Amino acid sequence: MAKNQYETVFILTPVLSDQQMKDTVDKFRKLLTDNGAEFVHEDIWGLRKLAYPIQNKNTGFYALFEYKAEPTAIEPLNVEFRRDERVMRDLTIVMDKHHIAYAERRRSGLIGIKKTNEEAKEGAAA
Repeated sequence: MAKNQYETVFILTPVLSDQQMKDTVDKFRKLLTDNGAEFVHEDIWGLRKLAYPIQNKNTGFYALFEYKAEPTAIEPLNVEFRRDERVMRDLTIVMDKHHIAYAERRRSGLIGIKKTNEEAKEGAAA
């Protein structure tokens, strides 16, 4: 069976200590690697404001995993997300070739770069 590339974002409750958050992220990383996942990228966004309250909380600790895995590795992850009371929300998607290309550009810094003052002036003069 071929490996798909996945992106998983999850939000942990903000009431955890830094060590508890690190342990929880490590737990999910280990669960994936134990099921044969190969990590492509990991990004810990940290504590962020939520778009809307979840469980009467306005902030959450965000983490993003990008990995290649067999489809059978996803169900144990979803089950563990549902069982763990520290997880407020999670989302796992299969990345298509366009999403993978976008993620690579984002990681290399080609997306989201702010223009310097000189570049902005040149753009305005053109």
